[in-house]
Amino acid sequence: MTTAIGGNDLFDFDIDLSKHLEDLVLDEADDEDEPVLRWKGGGIVDTWRESYPYADRMPRPDYDVMKRQLQIELLKLQNWIKDTGQRLVILFEGRDAAGKGGTIKRFTEHLNPRGANVVALEKPTDRESGEWYFQRYIRHLPSAGEIVLFDRSWYNRAGVERVMGFCTDEQLEVFVRQTPVFEELLTGDGIHLIKLWFSVSRSEQRTRFLIRQIDPVRQWKLSSTDLASLGRWDAYTVAKEAMFKQTDTPFAPWTVVKSNDKKRARVGAMLHVLRQFDYPHRDFEVVSAPDPLVVGPAAQVYEHGETPGPL
Repeated sequence: MTTAIGGNDLFDFDIDLSKHLEDLVLDEADDEDEPVLRWKGGGIVDTWRESYPYADRMPRPDYDVMKRQLQIELLKLQNWIKDTGQRLVILFEGRDAAGKGGTIKRFTEHLNPRGANVVALEKPTDRESGEWYFQRYIRHLPSAGEIVLFDRSWYNRAGVERVMGFCTDEQLEVFVRQTPVFEELLTGDGIHLIKLWFSVSRSEQRTRFLIRQIDPVRQWKLSSTDLASLGRWDAYTVAKEAMFKQTDTPFAPWTVVKSNDKKRARVGAMLHVLRQFDYPHRDFEVVSAPDPLVVGPAAQVYEHGETPGPL
């Protein structure tokens, strides 16, 4: 599959960009938090177009206006959660470099940090490895009036741990059996649980990894596990589809966000969360339905090469 670059050459999505570093430069001007790759001739490496429903990224002026309006709405939501003692958990899941962290940053940018916590757990300690699997996540669940955003969650077991061999088949089987029960207990006790999956295409993931490799201030984002995952795309696809089939439930459904265009993904994720709640003074003109081409149920929004249809 090919696409035009800068109106000149054709770009092969299967090309190994790491072999063309002498022809590439980083451009800091196009994105607020991460540079883009540009050919020295001027054209942008637009791998983001792969299986994406739009030919152009969301314009920055439109994004800036929408982001500010939605962040105001998120503050209204947070105030309502605090005033009424609600509890909200949002899981941010997806492949490596799918844009989870950047979206969380925009979610929390203007929220009161005393009532909005971001949880990004490291590798389990020896003691945690001997606990019930969900135990260390339970410690971080919200109390009344709080929002907790998980930058990866208990679904590590169904994704990274499964594909990389960090858990046994028996542990995975237990996880699959217990997760719907665990989430039904959470929602049954009144916790609002929103599960977001950020979906990035194969060639765009490679581009984002390459940017992290060559940009000194972003190299910390690239782990050895990230690099190892490059050759396991198909295994991650199998794991993702199995996870959706096993854990997409009426009380805790999965919502997919196509994140090749980060700006559309951030806006879409905010809209989806806000639409779940009837909080006071909600601006219905701002909080419209998210774009169904970008945000939707797991059975309707998927990447090229994945299996469409009922879960």
